[in-house]
Amino acid sequence: QVLLVESGGGSVQSGNSLRLSCAVSGSKYRNFCMGWTRQAPGKEREAVAAIDYGGATAYADSVRGRFSISQDDAKNTLYLEMNDLKPEDTAMYFCAAGDTQWPASWLLLHQPFNSWGQGTQVTVSS
Repeated sequence: QVLLVESGGGSVQSGNSLRLSCAVSGSKYRNFCMGWTRQAPGKEREAVAAIDYGGATAYADSVRGRFSISQDDAKNTLYLEMNDLKPEDTAMYFCAAGDTQWPASWLLLHQPFNSWGQGTQVTVSS
């Protein structure tokens, strides 16, 4: 099984930044597509960023230009750099992994992930 361990959530003011980390173990990191999803109270789950096997990335319109997904193969870690945070970014954020070889844009749209982390709360105050 793939194990995902998240860290980096917290409470910040609007305009500040946070970096979420997701440590991956259980299989070869390079063999998995990965992404970040979020869910706020009263809202449907939203995929905000994805990275495919080849390293291409895709972002939801709501975070494009502010968030950046990246991976460090040496550390087996996935990151989500979140800049210029806004109150509407407040949500529970989940690291996710899958074994498909779809392009990043398809990962974002269809969310074909079968493993998730425990979730990390991000709260942004105005």
